[in-house]
Amino acid sequence: MDGGAFGAGKAGGAFDPQAFIRQPQTILRFVSWVFSIVVFGSIVNEGYVNRVDEVEEHCIFNRNHNACNYGITVGVLAFLSCLLYLALDAYFPQISSVKDRKKAVLSDIGVSAFWAFLWFVGFCFLTNQWQASKPEDNPLNEGGDAARAAITFSFFSIFTWGSLAFLAFRRLGDINFQEEYNTLFPNSPSLLP
Repeated sequence: MDGGAFGAGKAGGAFDPQAFIRQPQTILRFVSWVFSIVVFGSIVNEGYVNRVDEVEEHCIFNRNHNACNYGITVGVLAFLSCLLYLALDAYFPQISSVKDRKKAVLSDIGVSAFWAFLWFVGFCFLTNQWQASKPEDNPLNEGGDAARAAITFSFFSIFTWGSLAFLAFRRLGDINFQEEYNTLFPNSPSLLP
């Protein structure tokens, strides 16, 4: 986004889909969105198995329903959060107020850091429960690939959400610069082109 200020293009300018798709935070959000689909999809699809002598299905992660529920819940909520912040990123260039942009970026920092933490907890929890699973609970080894996929993409999600928090923090520095510039030079033209 050439000539943009603090992580955005011209305030009130037309939406440019090519520039939007090329932004690092858009790419990372899309990747995080896909990772969340993989996590909750693999658990929903193959995360519940039963023994040959049982009718009731149990969670593949050590027969602990809390592990499956946590993975599904975090995955679905991260999926929705990605969609929300993709919409905010698309709307961000339309926000002309520095204070409103600052609020949007601060919420992005908080939410992204929170999700990185939740994915870390999810990775540790799912890994621990998978390690504690007994072979006799799943003699046909059904759903093992799905469980490993959920664990793997939970791990990758830690870094994508952490990177989103870092990018938002950098964008906050640009906003603070703009705010200080406007305070020091109130009658000068805005840095926005």
